[in-house]
Amino acid sequence: MSDYWTPAHLAVEHEDAETLARLLADGADPNEVFGNMTLLTHAIDAEADGALQTGEPLTVHTTAVLLAFGADPELAGPDGDSPMDLATLRP
Repeated sequence: MSDYWTPAHLAVEHEDAETLARLLADGADPNEVFGNMTLLTHAIDAEADGALQTGEPLTVHTTAVLLAFGADPELAGPDGDSPMDLATLRP
């Protein structure tokens, strides 16, 4: 899987907020698009899926890091959905 994702998307997929923050501090684009998702859309999706799959409370660490680094919640990915659209659809 590490060959599939960009480093920032891989950090989001693994909900690794520390690595994500380091990548962003080193110049990664908080609005990066890979596949059909922005980093923020990916973070919202991964964090919600993780909570649903484990039954644990929802965490928002990677979402918070991305917002702190200026990710745009209204920026739509190639599929036309914005992170805000996804966030309002999730339980």
